[in-house]
Amino acid sequence: MTPKIAIIGAGPGGCMLARLLHQHSIPCTIFEGEKSANYRSQGGTLDLRAQTGLQAVKEAGLWAEFQKHARYDGERMLICDKNKRAWLKRSPRKSQGKKLLHEAPEIDRAVLRQILMESVPDGSVRWGMRLESVESDMSLHFENGVVERGFDLIVGADGAFSKTRQFLSSEKPFYTGLGGYAMSIPDAAERAPDVNKLVDRGSVFSFGDYKTLNGQQLGSGNIDVSYYAHFDEDFTKKCGFDVTDVNAVKDHLRKELHDWSPELKTIFEHVEGPVVWRNLYMLPVGFRWEHKKGITLLGDAAHLMTPFGGIGVNNALNDALLLSRVIVKYSNEGGAGDLDSHIRDYQEEMFKVTRKGAELTEGCMNDMLFTPGAPRARIGNYVTRHATAEFPDWLHPMVAAVVHTIYFFIKLVQ
Repeated sequence: MTPKIAIIGAGPGGCMLARLLHQHSIPCTIFEGEKSANYRSQGGTLDLRAQTGLQAVKEAGLWAEFQKHARYDGERMLICDKNKRAWLKRSPRKSQGKKLLHEAPEIDRAVLRQILMESVPDGSVRWGMRLESVESDMSLHFENGVVERGFDLIVGADGAFSKTRQFLSSEKPFYTGLGGYAMSIPDAAERAPDVNKLVDRGSVFSFGDYKTLNGQQLGSGNIDVSYYAHFDEDFTKKCGFDVTDVNAVKDHLRKELHDWSPELKTIFEHVEGPVVWRNLYMLPVGFRWEHKKGITLLGDAAHLMTPFGGIGVNNALNDALLLSRVIVKYSNEGGAGDLDSHIRDYQEEMFKVTRKGAELTEGCMNDMLFTPGAPRARIGNYVTRHATAEFPDWLHPMVAAVVHTIYFFIKLVQ
């Protein structure tokens, strides 16, 4: 028996699930609130990890297409303090076949979404279908008045403020205390060659005074710029200036970062509009919901995190992979098994995997943006969190000891 499946949300997780199911001739319908695939900007760049995002891409049969767009030079990374003192440098691999410990090729979010969209059958996505609620009879009610029902499984892949999650839990994302700007430098090689040289096809993450200013190269040649710091949740209403006005934003950042390295401040001086303000929200680490038959979640709907672990989309793609496996298993049983028991299996595995990711992300956020003297004070902890994610648990104490020993000596000379 082939289950009838509804996916709420056409983001990376929802589209990856549809693609993985399509490979096994399991049809599904994606309901997406946007009016079209290009209705709004799809954000910046993503680094996909070997055991999660890249594994999903491979099992989805999209590896060859991914390789056409993957930027292995995007693995280059600099983490520094406000004086541009380097605390971590990562070089990209010299060749695609030579793996680094931390394999993380970059791809633009918009490009990944296009690859996924084009990999599912035409008509799989129903646009302009913004979910209003899931009702007790498992019917889907949309803002345009349409009601859909009769699904064996509803998958909420509808993001941070998921309406699907509201059916399962009263838990709401909470404000982390961090907010800031998302901006861009278009055609950076021509318009901001100094910033382009600094970023060097990769990423620069600078921290200091509970603030972070970052630049990340896109495949288009643009550089994504972000700034986050501690602000009241309603800062935009009481700040006294228009947070979408690029000149007003630059004036604000000149004050916020007045004693930062001139080379780092050059990053925001070159940005052009539009500017987007973002408050950062998260779900509690270890969030779970009470299971209800016929419905589940993936991605930010299931485990919203801040961006400081760099693993949000990787988690969503991995969720899609785990969920597709149990649905395929049920389908291969010819309907003789119990779909709901398979969904429970998925949820338990997903909860286990993503709890570790949530702990990593929250820890990184606290290390760099809630600790006095960061990054110097917490760089050993920060690097250890990322390094241990590459190793089995029994090796974690040894990895931590090595990392902290290295930084003990680095701090003696810096």
